[in-house]
Amino acid sequence: MTRSRRQGLLLVYTGDGKGKTTAALGTALRALGYNWKICMVQFIKGTWKYGEMESIATFGEQFELHRMGAGFYKIMDDDLPEEVHREAAAAAIELLVGKLQAGAHDLVIADELNVAFSTGLIDESAFRRVLEARPAPVHLIVTGRGAPDFLIEEADLVTEMREIKHPFTGGTLAQPGIDY
Repeated sequence: MTRSRRQGLLLVYTGDGKGKTTAALGTALRALGYNWKICMVQFIKGTWKYGEMESIATFGEQFELHRMGAGFYKIMDDDLPEEVHREAAAAAIELLVGKLQAGAHDLVIADELNVAFSTGLIDESAFRRVLEARPAPVHLIVTGRGAPDFLIEEADLVTEMREIKHPFTGGTLAQPGIDY
Protein backbone atom coordinates (compact mmCIF):
# COMPACT_ATOMS: atom_id res chain seq x y z
CA MET A 1 0.00 0.00 0.00
CA THR A 2 1.38 3.40 -0.92
CA ARG A 3 1.74 6.04 1.74
CA SER A 4 -0.78 8.30 0.00
CA ARG A 5 -3.46 5.59 0.33
CA ARG A 6 -2.55 4.52 3.85
CA GLN A 7 -4.92 5.17 6.73
CA GLY A 8 -2.78 5.72 9.79
CA LEU A 9 -3.80 3.96 12.96
CA LEU A 10 -3.70 4.96 16.61
CA LEU A 11 -2.29 2.06 18.64
CA VAL A 12 -2.10 2.00 22.44
CA TYR A 13 0.02 -0.30 24.60
CA THR A 14 -0.94 0.14 28.25
CA GLY A 15 -1.36 -1.78 31.51
CA ASP A 16 0.65 -2.61 34.60
CA GLY A 17 2.60 -5.43 32.97
CA LYS A 18 6.01 -5.25 31.33
CA GLY A 19 6.44 -4.91 27.58
CA LYS A 20 4.68 -1.76 26.37
CA THR A 21 7.75 -0.04 24.94
CA THR A 22 9.01 -3.40 23.73
CA ALA A 23 5.76 -3.95 21.80
CA ALA A 24 6.10 -0.51 20.22
CA LEU A 25 9.70 -1.28 19.24
CA GLY A 26 8.62 -4.61 17.77
CA THR A 27 6.14 -2.75 15.57
CA ALA A 28 8.89 -0.30 14.63
CA LEU A 29 11.19 -3.16 13.69
CA ARG A 30 8.49 -4.58 11.43
CA ALA A 31 7.94 -1.15 9.85
CA LEU A 32 11.69 -0.73 9.25
CA GLY A 33 11.47 -3.90 7.16
CA TYR A 34 9.25 -1.91 4.78
CA ASN A 35 11.72 0.99 4.75
CA TRP A 36 9.47 3.24 6.82
CA LYS A 37 10.79 6.25 8.69
CA ILE A 38 10.29 6.04 12.44
CA CYS A 39 10.36 8.70 15.16
CA MET A 40 10.22 7.87 18.86
CA VAL A 41 9.77 10.59 21.48
CA GLN A 42 10.32 9.35 25.02
CA PHE A 43 8.66 10.96 28.01
CA ILE A 44 9.84 10.06 31.53
CA LYS A 45 12.82 7.92 30.46
CA GLY A 46 15.84 9.96 29.66
CA THR A 47 18.84 9.48 31.90
CA TRP A 48 19.49 5.74 31.80
CA LYS A 49 21.51 3.94 29.17
CA TYR A 50 19.62 0.97 27.74
CA GLY A 51 20.09 -1.47 24.89
CA GLU A 52 17.37 -0.03 22.66
CA MET A 53 19.40 3.16 22.27
CA GLU A 54 22.30 1.23 20.79
CA SER A 55 20.07 -0.80 18.46
CA ILE A 56 18.14 2.23 17.24
CA ALA A 57 21.38 4.06 16.45
CA THR A 58 22.26 1.38 13.88
CA PHE A 59 19.30 2.46 11.72
CA GLY A 60 20.71 5.96 11.25
CA GLU A 61 18.31 8.57 9.89
CA GLN A 62 15.61 5.96 9.33
CA PHE A 63 14.88 5.83 13.08
CA GLU A 64 14.99 9.02 15.17
CA LEU A 65 15.07 8.67 18.95
CA HIS A 66 14.42 11.71 21.13
CA ARG A 67 14.98 11.08 24.84
CA MET A 68 13.13 14.02 26.30
CA GLY A 69 12.37 13.01 29.88
CA ALA A 70 14.38 14.18 32.86
CA GLY A 71 14.41 10.62 34.17
CA PHE A 72 11.95 8.44 36.02
CA TYR A 73 9.45 10.69 37.79
CA LYS A 74 8.83 10.19 41.53
CA ILE A 75 10.35 6.72 41.57
CA MET A 76 13.70 5.14 42.22
CA ASP A 77 16.33 7.83 42.80
CA ASP A 78 14.40 10.83 41.43
CA ASP A 79 15.44 13.91 43.37
CA LEU A 80 14.77 16.52 40.69
CA PRO A 81 12.30 19.33 41.31
CA GLU A 82 8.89 18.69 39.77
CA GLU A 83 9.29 21.76 37.57
CA VAL A 84 12.24 20.14 35.80
CA HIS A 85 10.05 17.17 34.89
CA ARG A 86 7.18 19.45 33.80
CA GLU A 87 9.48 21.47 31.54
CA ALA A 88 10.88 18.29 29.99
CA ALA A 89 7.36 16.97 29.35
CA ALA A 90 6.28 20.28 27.80
CA ALA A 91 9.33 20.26 25.51
CA ALA A 92 8.54 16.67 24.53
CA ILE A 93 4.96 17.64 23.64
CA GLU A 94 6.20 20.46 21.41
CA LEU A 95 8.71 18.20 19.66
CA LEU A 96 6.15 15.41 19.24
CA VAL A 97 3.47 17.72 17.83
CA GLY A 98 6.02 19.21 15.42
CA LYS A 99 7.20 15.79 14.24
CA LEU A 100 3.61 14.65 13.68
CA GLN A 101 2.57 17.81 11.86
CA ALA A 102 5.61 17.61 9.58
CA GLY A 103 4.40 14.21 8.38
CA ALA A 104 7.92 13.08 7.50
CA HIS A 105 7.63 9.81 9.44
CA ASP A 106 5.48 6.79 8.72
CA LEU A 107 5.33 5.72 12.37
CA VAL A 108 5.65 7.92 15.44
CA ILE A 109 5.93 6.47 18.95
CA ALA A 110 4.97 8.55 21.99
CA ASP A 111 6.69 6.43 24.63
CA GLU A 112 5.32 6.85 28.17
CA LEU A 113 2.95 9.63 27.11
CA ASN A 114 0.25 7.97 29.23
CA VAL A 115 2.48 8.21 32.31
CA ALA A 116 3.23 11.87 31.66
CA PHE A 117 -0.53 12.43 31.66
CA SER A 118 -1.50 10.19 34.58
CA THR A 119 1.15 11.77 36.83
CA GLY A 120 0.04 15.28 35.93
CA LEU A 121 3.16 16.34 34.03
CA ILE A 122 0.93 17.23 31.06
CA ASP A 123 -2.76 18.03 30.94
CA GLU A 124 -5.52 16.71 28.71
CA SER A 125 -5.29 19.62 26.27
CA ALA A 126 -1.59 18.87 25.64
CA PHE A 127 -2.40 15.18 25.14
CA ARG A 128 -5.19 16.02 22.69
CA ARG A 129 -2.85 18.32 20.75
CA VAL A 130 -0.72 15.26 20.06
CA LEU A 131 -3.70 13.25 18.84
CA GLU A 132 -4.95 16.09 16.64
CA ALA A 133 -1.51 16.70 15.08
CA ARG A 134 -1.36 13.29 13.38
CA PRO A 135 -1.79 13.43 9.57
CA ALA A 136 -4.02 10.72 8.06
CA PRO A 137 -1.27 8.42 6.71
CA VAL A 138 0.86 8.50 9.87
CA HIS A 139 0.59 5.69 12.43
CA LEU A 140 0.90 6.72 16.08
CA ILE A 141 1.72 4.42 18.99
CA VAL A 142 1.14 5.67 22.54
CA THR A 143 2.63 3.67 25.42
CA GLY A 144 2.53 3.73 29.18
CA ARG A 145 0.47 2.64 32.14
CA GLY A 146 -2.84 4.30 32.81
CA ALA A 147 -4.14 5.10 29.33
CA PRO A 148 -6.93 7.67 29.75
CA ASP A 149 -10.47 6.80 28.70
CA PHE A 150 -10.52 9.40 25.90
CA LEU A 151 -7.44 7.76 24.34
CA ILE A 152 -8.90 4.27 24.60
CA GLU A 153 -12.10 5.52 22.97
CA GLU A 154 -10.26 7.11 20.04
CA ALA A 155 -7.70 4.32 19.49
CA ASP A 156 -7.91 1.77 16.72
CA LEU A 157 -6.07 -0.85 18.78
CA VAL A 158 -5.59 -1.08 22.54
CA THR A 159 -3.50 -3.81 24.13
CA GLU A 160 -3.26 -4.08 27.89
CA MET A 161 -0.18 -5.74 29.35
CA ARG A 162 -1.08 -7.54 32.58
CA GLU A 163 1.55 -8.76 34.99
CA ILE A 164 1.10 -12.38 35.96
CA LYS A 165 4.61 -12.99 37.26
CA HIS A 166 7.74 -10.83 37.34
CA PRO A 167 11.27 -11.78 38.45
CA PHE A 168 11.65 -8.51 40.39
CA THR A 169 9.00 -9.59 42.91
CA GLY A 170 11.17 -12.64 43.62
CA GLY A 171 14.23 -10.48 44.22
CA THR A 172 15.86 -10.63 40.77
CA LEU A 173 17.12 -7.22 39.68
CA ALA A 174 16.63 -5.82 36.18
CA GLN A 175 19.05 -7.31 33.67
CA PRO A 176 20.63 -5.79 30.55
CA GLY A 177 19.32 -7.28 27.35
CA ILE A 178 16.04 -8.33 29.00
CA ASP A 179 14.87 -5.34 31.02
CA TYR A 180 16.88 -2.48 29.53
